[in-house]
Amino acid sequence: MTRPLDGITVISLEHAIAAPFCTRQLADLGARVIKVERPGAGDFARAYDTRVKGQASHFVWTNRSKESLTLDLKQPAALAVLRELIGKADVLVQNLAPGAAARMGLGFETLSKAYPRLIVCDISGYGEDGPYRDKKAYDLLIQSEAGFLSVTGTPDSPSKAGNSMADIAAAMYAYTSILSALLLRGRTGAGSHIDVSMLESLGEWMGYPLYYAFDGAAPPPRCGASHASIYPYGPFQVGDAGTVMLGLQNEREWKQFCELVLQNAALANDPRFDSNARRNENRDALKTIILDAFATLSTEQVLARLDQAQIANARMNDMADVWSHPQLQARQRWQTVGSPAGDIPALLPPGRSSAFDYRMDPVPSVGQHTDAILRELGQDDAAIARLRAALAI
Repeated sequence: MTRPLDGITVISLEHAIAAPFCTRQLADLGARVIKVERPGAGDFARAYDTRVKGQASHFVWTNRSKESLTLDLKQPAALAVLRELIGKADVLVQNLAPGAAARMGLGFETLSKAYPRLIVCDISGYGEDGPYRDKKAYDLLIQSEAGFLSVTGTPDSPSKAGNSMADIAAAMYAYTSILSALLLRGRTGAGSHIDVSMLESLGEWMGYPLYYAFDGAAPPPRCGASHASIYPYGPFQVGDAGTVMLGLQNEREWKQFCELVLQNAALANDPRFDSNARRNENRDALKTIILDAFATLSTEQVLARLDQAQIANARMNDMADVWSHPQLQARQRWQTVGSPAGDIPALLPPGRSSAFDYRMDPVPSVGQHTDAILRELGQDDAAIARLRAALAI
């Protein structure tokens, strides 16, 4: 089947998470992604940990289906190779240190003069201008700057997200912006520049707490895994030491919850709890009632009552539970991809399409495709040997 981005070539000067996750999704759709890495160690994210057959968990997640080309961009010969590749590419993605690409002559203004159809996507912590432009930006720091930590955790302890929330946000906006730029180029014939910042990306995802605190109002309180303004909505312990997540959205569900789950129909009319606002105000008292009702029940019994009452619920799964999740198994969402250490499982991208299958090719080793790419550019064995002897590749 023809994939949406078949025939599109992406060159990526990438490391860590934001740019690699963006370009991996372009590869999922069929794009050829050439990942430029430093000779030797490669992307430093390769060394974050050794949890996947000796490979880093972040790296295998964000780098399948790519080609790895090693270039020491401080050397003119290597930079010349990169410029030649860019001249044949559709998209350049980079998340180098602020200003690094421009200093190498790889900024959009310079490149667009030679390659007017080229799309350039720059991913950074704070954007290409403004007073924070040159600040270093890591995921946790952006979670802090964007206010995410202020609304996440418990009253006593702010908490970061358990994954790279700011990086993922920036990657998603870079990915969708590149897709829109390709569509626009199809109409106008011209490339464009995309400037994605982690702060602005995560800031967009903070829309609800920002508006909740509009015009100086108090922000949402930190409520752990419970909802800040809807109750009951969150985790509740049950008698077998399990945890059940449940969420009520309206008064009809509240009455069903009282009658069928708590088996206390009269509670629905208790003036402390007869609206969401009152339930939220009196959440400690209601929590005690719920926990008392659940104390003699198992996880399966509570889930069965919730399902009977058509109350939204979920198990609080750990990673092992997700690996074996029956819904993912039933929908055949796991596939096998290759890697330098052997085959590993990989979750198919969200969005099952009737028109094409996602590309699910191996995770590359450092510089695995260097020689093949250089030969495509017309380099012979002797020229490649000279570049390698000079440590340019």
